Amino acid sequence: MARKRSVFFHTIQPLMLFKGSRRRWLTQTGLALLTAFLCTVFSPILTAVFPVTYTTQSPASHTVQSENSVQQGKALYEAGQFAEAVKVLEQAATAFGASGDKLNQAMTLSNLSLVYQQLGQWTEAEDAITQSLNLLKNDDNSKQRFAIFAQALDVQGRLQLARGQTQAALSTWQEAAKIYKQIGDEATLTRNRINTAQAMQALGLYHQASKTLIEVQQSLIKLPDSPLKATGLRSLGNILRIVGDLNTSRDVLEQSLAVAKRVQSPIASGETLLSLGNTALAQGKTQLTLGNTTQAEKQTQAALKYYQQAALVAQPTTRIQAQLNQLSLLLENQQFPAALALASQIQPEISKLSPSRTSVYAQINYAQSITQLRQKTNTDNPSWLDVAQMLSGAVGQAQSLKDQRAESYALGTLGGLYEKTGQFSEAQNLTKQALLIAQTLEPQDIAYQWQWQLGRLLKVKGDIKGATAAYDSAFKTLESLRRDLVAMNPEIQFSFRESVEPVYRGLVDLQLQSKGNAETMQYNLTQARNVIESLQQAELNNFFRSPCVEPRVTIDTALGQDKKAAIIYPIILPDRIEVILTLPGQKELRKYTTAIPREKVESTVASLRKDLLQVEQTFQVQEQSQEIYDWLIRPMSGELTKNEIKTLVFVLDSELQNIPMGVLYDKQQQKYLIEKYAIALTPGLQLFEPKPLQKVQLNALTAGVGEQRFGFPALQNVPRELEEIKSEVPRSEELLNQKFTENNLQNELKSDPFSVVHLATHGEFSSDPEKTFILAWDKLLKVREFDSLLRVSESSRSSNIELLVLSACKTAAGDKRAALGLAGVAVRAGARSTLASLWSVDDQSTADLMSEFYRQLNNGVSKAEALQLAQLAVFKKENSPYFWAPYVLLGNWL
Repeated sequence: MARKRSVFFHTIQPLMLFKGSRRRWLTQTGLALLTAFLCTVFSPILTAVFPVTYTTQSPASHTVQSENSVQQGKALYEAGQFAEAVKVLEQAATAFGASGDKLNQAMTLSNLSLVYQQLGQWTEAEDAITQSLNLLKNDDNSKQRFAIFAQALDVQGRLQLARGQTQAALSTWQEAAKIYKQIGDEATLTRNRINTAQAMQALGLYHQASKTLIEVQQSLIKLPDSPLKATGLRSLGNILRIVGDLNTSRDVLEQSLAVAKRVQSPIASGETLLSLGNTALAQGKTQLTLGNTTQAEKQTQAALKYYQQAALVAQPTTRIQAQLNQLSLLLENQQFPAALALASQIQPEISKLSPSRTSVYAQINYAQSITQLRQKTNTDNPSWLDVAQMLSGAVGQAQSLKDQRAESYALGTLGGLYEKTGQFSEAQNLTKQALLIAQTLEPQDIAYQWQWQLGRLLKVKGDIKGATAAYDSAFKTLESLRRDLVAMNPEIQFSFRESVEPVYRGLVDLQLQSKGNAETMQYNLTQARNVIESLQQAELNNFFRSPCVEPRVTIDTALGQDKKAAIIYPIILPDRIEVILTLPGQKELRKYTTAIPREKVESTVASLRKDLLQVEQTFQVQEQSQEIYDWLIRPMSGELTKNEIKTLVFVLDSELQNIPMGVLYDKQQQKYLIEKYAIALTPGLQLFEPKPLQKVQLNALTAGVGEQRFGFPALQNVPRELEEIKSEVPRSEELLNQKFTENNLQNELKSDPFSVVHLATHGEFSSDPEKTFILAWDKLLKVREFDSLLRVSESSRSSNIELLVLSACKTAAGDKRAALGLAGVAVRAGARSTLASLWSVDDQSTADLMSEFYRQLNNGVSKAEALQLAQLAVFKKENSPYFWAPYVLLGNWL
């Protein structure tokens, strides 16, 4: 009698891979979703894969027993009891091997690899999947073998992604996809392609990832309604959230919910409602970053509603997760009475969970929320002792499960609780225990948290040397993870400023406080500068949600290119501004300190930014900007004069990126900084190699939209601007209005390696890459498209665009981090230099400035000097900074 066997794939955040041996799981637990919505617990996000069934001859009794063991292993896996699952699956694999059943042995070993991955036992996971694949490499051309082989490849791809081998994961999944096509398994192929799209996104291949996801969506919609279709759409919606396409994520998840309701699947409905809540939460955080508080509140309320609905229909695990997310959101929005009421409902539900990783994480999550609740209100129930006992219980449960990752997380969280209650010795002891375990896991994605926590504890105790060493360890761990951090944890893009950036800033703070001899002081200054460079790169990687920003040159190489340029690093710390100055030809760095609260810096910069947008506010601009001049420039002015500096290159920090440095005002000399120096900005010296403009005649591709388009007003002087550029750069090609399309732009760039690309059109820079764009005639060109659109073939780097000019652009109103979008455009475009405006001004002034800029470039001066002279030419006609100040040069200033 033939026996049906099924192969199941699940992920744990939101789905994890597994196989079973009973067809009835298709309609029961095969669709269960084990969620772990903990921002600080990292796990690659993979999608579910549809089951594949195959038939074999009637097995012997010991094989039936082995199948039952696989069934039991699956149940233990889904319950989060990984150590027990390992024992059962190892026994099953051995039994299948003894009976010569290679297919079932390979299937079991693939599952075993998944469990090892959950435990962070990467060597064992690698060995298991390698054995599985080796067993499947034979001459058996049956559909059964091909199906198991493809799914084993999916497991291997997941392991590779988890270990940061993104390109290898992509190749492995693509190999699996070929097999799915060969055996006609369209359903499983769809799931495979979602994983493939995620790997593409992590590699920065946005066009390919987007195209793949669109095709996947179309394939899913064509399927008949079923719980599996609901699961597939939910998985797609989750991936779209990760890659930052939040609106499409919401649309796809709504489709998933509609299918789940039509097939009357409460399990699928509950899990999709949880996902919809997570997407609404992400949308709210994005709107808040952009300064849209009304929209942020609307999305927050939507998230709360989704979580409440999920809790009503979901199974216990998903219900508790929805309630925990809801509790966290209530606390974040200071809805304390509602949070208190919900907290009292959650506690007894958590106690009913059977021991598992899910239970451990739920206890930790709940304890963290209760800690916040106690800190923000006067409630004393539960007590600190109750919270500590819950976390101690989580530690014990993790130990009984032999789950080291969960144990480390529970110990570290308990240490954090003691830190908050002032019990620093106990906190330090627990933190060290958590760190010791975390350092044995691979990747060390939670180790940095305990290194950072240890650094804070040592700093409180006055051990600055020890604290600096601990912070330095956390920084190095983050650097080692940087290529994988965003892909590993989708929420890190929203919590970067709370959970990653403070490590960099805390280390710089300690390094700049350190005392010692001159050699030690210079070492610390150099290290602080290097950390700030790394922070700039980490911010851009976080902006793109992809590890696409990597150093191109060394700092020393960049510094040696210009003998008249000084490099200035202003660093905003909680109680002061530190400025590190690098002078040409001098290894010794200089540091200038101004005691000023961060809040004062932020308010002054915000006020100046507001005044700059008003033509008549020149006096107010001078009053505000002279304060910033006194903080940043006046302390070093003597050194700048002494060394005959002509150009200032700024690596700006946070809020300072939103104002042009040229507007800083020296009240004593009654001069703006632009009147004394050429000025350039860079997100980091390692990202752009400073080289003089190639000693050849400039050739330019100019493009512009002068007519009203997509709701943007007409720019009447765009034709004139392009004509004047052509008069200064005779070797020019023009794409005006209807001719300025994405395809035409790309075709022109492919046909001729232009040294200059000048785009005279509306554009906006934002801290949200989806809202950072340039207006073409046919569409909004988003920043993520710039890589493939503007970059010349990597095989011919010498022909990269020398200069990208974006006139008539602006930074998003109310977005404190909007200039990050400008830096993102500069990096993504691949141009050596980018000239852009921080706000859109009268297009006649823009045309005049651009014409003069190219005239000066043809005279042989540097790009920074050409911009300085062009701005001063406008300054003579229009005294108000509104007209001449917004233009900034990023990247190569020579």
